[in-house]
Amino acid sequence: MRKPQVLSLFSGAGGLDYGFEAAGFEIGVTVEMDRDCCATLRTHLGDRVIHRDIFEVPTDEMLSVCGRRKGEVEVLIGGPPCQPFSKSGFWRTGDAGRLEDPRAATLDAYLRVLEEVTPETMLLENVPGLGYEGKSEGLQLLLDKIDKINQRQGTSYAPKFSVVDACAHGVPQRRQRFVIVASRDGSSFEFPQPTHADPEDGLIAQTLEPYRTAFDAICDVEFDPGEDLALRGKWAKLLPSIPEGMNYLYHTDRGEGLPLFGWRRRYWNFLLKLSKRMPSWTIQAQPGPSVGPFHWDNRRLSVRELSRLQTFPDSIEIVGGRTSAQRQLGNAVPSLMGEVLAREIRTQLLGRRVNSKLPKLLPPKAEHVPEPEPTTEVPQEFLHLVGDHEPHPGTGLGSGALSR
Repeated sequence: MRKPQVLSLFSGAGGLDYGFEAAGFEIGVTVEMDRDCCATLRTHLGDRVIHRDIFEVPTDEMLSVCGRRKGEVEVLIGGPPCQPFSKSGFWRTGDAGRLEDPRAATLDAYLRVLEEVTPETMLLENVPGLGYEGKSEGLQLLLDKIDKINQRQGTSYAPKFSVVDACAHGVPQRRQRFVIVASRDGSSFEFPQPTHADPEDGLIAQTLEPYRTAFDAICDVEFDPGEDLALRGKWAKLLPSIPEGMNYLYHTDRGEGLPLFGWRRRYWNFLLKLSKRMPSWTIQAQPGPSVGPFHWDNRRLSVRELSRLQTFPDSIEIVGGRTSAQRQLGNAVPSLMGEVLAREIRTQLLGRRVNSKLPKLLPPKAEHVPEPEPTTEVPQEFLHLVGDHEPHPGTGLGSGALSR
């Protein structure tokens, strides 16, 4: 029996694709416009990668690369660019006009291919902001247009949607994505239940596996002395004074360090450091020099470590320089999240068995976890910051909000 086939849109560096492969699917074609992402994809998928803007790629061409006709592709997957619906987008531009943002037109591109391919099943992932209560016009647009596709094509796609928390499924990283799944014949889909939890989370933790941690993911990664991982910028020398699993809040009047900053006056990931005993925080695509998460050894994470935290298979080579690799990985969906969803689509909607009890990309649990690294004293050059600092006044009351 041939493997069920995937048509992948907005593929990025392939996070979703590798997850579907791990679940026993075949990637028939990927469409991506970023040059370095395509170079990364080609090291694994070869000529199945179309390097062009989706608006310039006819659906017939995608099907030709797959070797399939309309109605023969098992799964359409994709994550249209999400900036208009992101939390940072709300902060920068407010609520109005997001559907008029040209980047929101990528939702229409996905739906165009959905109608012209009519796959057995579909999966669309995006930022949680797509479904925020009271700000869900993007979601309503999708649902309305899928309903119209059903009317025109005689299909019965009945979308189910949920916010999926990566670390609740074994990904060693805190990352949430909004996911829509639907079947052409109207079959109902149930999202997978969490399999992992915080060990300190009471009764829930007694029935689930503990979260996979950053240490589980990267403890055996060999350090490449040729990769420059040194910290840069004004605050680099302050990081060693912050304990594992903490950020700049340690050095506020509500923390245990020195009062160098006002409470919540900085972004959460400012001087944020991994803990060996916790999942990583979300990997950023374009971090500044002081934006974490950083390694507990007070350095940047290597490309291989970033790949592990995103549960990419070790066989995947990220092509491009450091900045490009960070962007590719920071924008990706964790491959294990893709595998978990693909396994459910395979069994629930396609009626096919999975070949293993546990997902292939689940990181193994480390046998021994070392003690936290010791901290250092605050360097002399930062002591002038010690003093009284006003806390952030609250949501919607900061200087950025008040200046609008």
